[in-house]
Amino acid sequence: MDPRGKIALVTGAARRLGRSIATTLGRAGSHVVVHYSSSRREAEKTAAEIRELGVEVSLERADLGRPAEVETLFAAIADRFGRLDILVNSAASFERRSFAQITVAEWDSVLAVNLRAPFMCTQRAAALMAASKRSAGEPGLVVNMVDLSAVQTWPGYAHHGVSKAGLLHLTSVAARELAPDVRVNAIIPGPILPPPGIDVGSDEWRRHGKRVPLGRTGSPEQIGETVLFLTRNDYVTGETIFVDGGEHLVGTALRASGESREKP
Repeated sequence: MDPRGKIALVTGAARRLGRSIATTLGRAGSHVVVHYSSSRREAEKTAAEIRELGVEVSLERADLGRPAEVETLFAAIADRFGRLDILVNSAASFERRSFAQITVAEWDSVLAVNLRAPFMCTQRAAALMAASKRSAGEPGLVVNMVDLSAVQTWPGYAHHGVSKAGLLHLTSVAARELAPDVRVNAIIPGPILPPPGIDVGSDEWRRHGKRVPLGRTGSPEQIGETVLFLTRNDYVTGETIFVDGGEHLVGTALRASGESREKP
């Protein structure tokens, strides 16, 4: 699919990897729906930066943990553009809690944002994508942002890891059921951005990069470029791409310490 002139929704686009993906798609000529939940100021900055690239931008707020707000989000996209070509499920929570201390409410909250929301977004997106007119052999595209907790065991992140493992399987299931009209793939980033509380220029972050096989940390732009690869290569579906410098080969060398939440 040629990204130029296509409509792309990036959830959690206000900051971090979501922001980089959204700006990369805008730079490639896509019109971008910048979704956010609570980070309005950052979302406005992202939207302004993308507008300067000469493409259309729609700024949309939704708490993806609330099904009614997911419905409202897609209704707004249908009203504004009448179509959707690319969905990147980037928004996620990142909660730490020991296995014994996780409450039912905390479990449900994490899975609502990290697993149920991508399912609902993919389902609604697929309907819009099916109604969109594209050239023959240009299916719509869904990209799910996962992480290494989906394939490794991270003590203290049981609910998060289970949600991401579920998202990885959802990728495969959706890729099979939605073909040939929609392709669904996943990206697993590694040491691209440091966890909250660790500076990107710190010795700790540089040491972490030296522990992975390629001996260095990556950059958010490399995730955006991977999304572009998946956009342009219409014969890839059901695939998971590790962009981690080989970290999955040796295990995660660094995890966030303390309790934190990555706001969509």
